[in-house]
Amino acid sequence: MGYVFDFKDAGKCDARLDTRRHRHCMDLETKLIRDLISPEKGQRMLDIGCGTGLSLVPFLDQGLNLTGIDPSPYMLDLAASRLGSQVDLHRGQAEDLPFDDNAFDTALMFTSLEFTDRPAKAIEEACRVAKDQVVIGVLNRYAPLNMARRFKSFFFPGIYTHAHFFSVWELKSLLFSILGQVPVKWRTTVQFPFLSGIWVARVENFRLVQKSYCGTLIGMRIQPVPKFRTRPLALKISKRKLYKPATGLVAGLRAEE
Repeated sequence: MGYVFDFKDAGKCDARLDTRRHRHCMDLETKLIRDLISPEKGQRMLDIGCGTGLSLVPFLDQGLNLTGIDPSPYMLDLAASRLGSQVDLHRGQAEDLPFDDNAFDTALMFTSLEFTDRPAKAIEEACRVAKDQVVIGVLNRYAPLNMARRFKSFFFPGIYTHAHFFSVWELKSLLFSILGQVPVKWRTTVQFPFLSGIWVARVENFRLVQKSYCGTLIGMRIQPVPKFRTRPLALKISKRKLYKPATGLVAGLRAEE
């Protein structure tokens, strides 16, 4: 199941947006995820590991049918107070989603894959319930900010102590090992996490800059390709029955001769 956020963790997730720098980073991350999803009216979207609902707020006015799921009751309480009845919220695990196959058009995992014990199983489940695409946002192992977070967690345990940071290569390798050579599109953002402002945001949004392997957040879109496994069936050959004349008829003919 992975790490389940408690009441203190849930409060910290919202409190970090009180600073201008954190809001700037969140805006960049949200924009990248929205660009990868390309939301359309009527689209059914599932947010796996929705947390306090912050990742769903930008989609509330897009005319989407939104569903969120998270294993933490404390996170869901905050999400319910933030989102109200606009999102259908469920408690559950990413590795065992309580939804039917192809129940959604899009499945989103926004900084939640890092906290699962079995990321491969979580990805499999996301691909099972999503008909068109799976979008993943994960913390980059090689980003300067995340390196600092990992180093700090050794001395001051916190949320990031329980996180598994990914690289672009590691995430793509994991996806291909599960799904084969499916179409994958990736970008990164928050290249300059210690700076903020309009000009920084403009530079961050250049496509060439977003192809850096050192951005704080990796955004990756997967288009699952259906696969069919054929199994040869054993051929059943029926033997042709030989004609056997009726005994009584043969006997009658011989008697007439």
